Amino acid sequence: MTTKFRGTYSVMVTAFDEGGQVDLERMEAYTEWQVTEGIHGLIPLGSTGEFLSLSDEERESVARCVIETVGGRVPVLVGTGAEYTDDAIRYSQEAEAMGATGVMIIPPFYSTPTEDELFEHYRRIAEAISIPIMIYNNPATANVDLTPPIVARLSTIEGVSYIKESTMDVTRVRDIIDMCDGRMTVFGGIMGFESFMNGAEGWVAVGSNLMPRLLAQLFERSTAGDIAGARAIYQQALPVIRLVGGHRYVSATKSALAMLGYPVGDPRPPRLPTPTGELAAVEQALTAAGLLPMPTA
Repeated sequence: MTTKFRGTYSVMVTAFDEGGQVDLERMEAYTEWQVTEGIHGLIPLGSTGEFLSLSDEERESVARCVIETVGGRVPVLVGTGAEYTDDAIRYSQEAEAMGATGVMIIPPFYSTPTEDELFEHYRRIAEAISIPIMIYNNPATANVDLTPPIVARLSTIEGVSYIKESTMDVTRVRDIIDMCDGRMTVFGGIMGFESFMNGAEGWVAVGSNLMPRLLAQLFERSTAGDIAGARAIYQQALPVIRLVGGHRYVSATKSALAMLGYPVGDPRPPRLPTPTGELAAVEQALTAAGLLPMPTA
């Protein structure tokens, strides 16, 4: 029986050592912490995981580490996006063979595919695997916009049944649900709480790298009808959500994790580490959200 994906899923950072190499011990410890803190699901090798800066061997080792550490306790959707359809198929088949419960696939991000080309891309991948596909709409990075009508067409492909909708327009959540006639489960991307209010059943979050328990509770309160309780959690989490919502979503998240006792190294070039002058802002956001103690006088 296939488990339906719901809840807050962390789109994970990739752990490196001080020399910039993949550090599987750190990756394992960070993954275990996410699960024990109550996260509902994990997504390695997304944008936050710097998937484009990893070799094929590194991608495989990171995905395997997360899947084996989780051991079936929560779903693991592996990011398998690629510009070349055959590469996306290969990555997806490898993820399924490792035991992934699904894959998340951003559209080809350079060739600006047409709607027909997008359909063929996802159709071919879906026919090559038997685990669910979460399509990922992020026009700011993918250079293509999966509008609700396009999503409705893609939802007719068997296995394409989830979407991470990562624009600032939460009315898209409503429109995708209306147009797909029950075939597509929507996860928010940037806008989590707001997406829940429009019918989303999950959130692929960057902020839950830092506060998995709190953002899992945000989903639980929202879907249980405790809107006041959910709003209070949202207000508490906002400093961190804003911190990792800009162009430093990788570097700020990694700096913050180090402050929380989970060092995961610096990002790989061309990304730069958080500038020294901005580290105080990272610490302030963590303190405001209650993740670090208030400074003593």
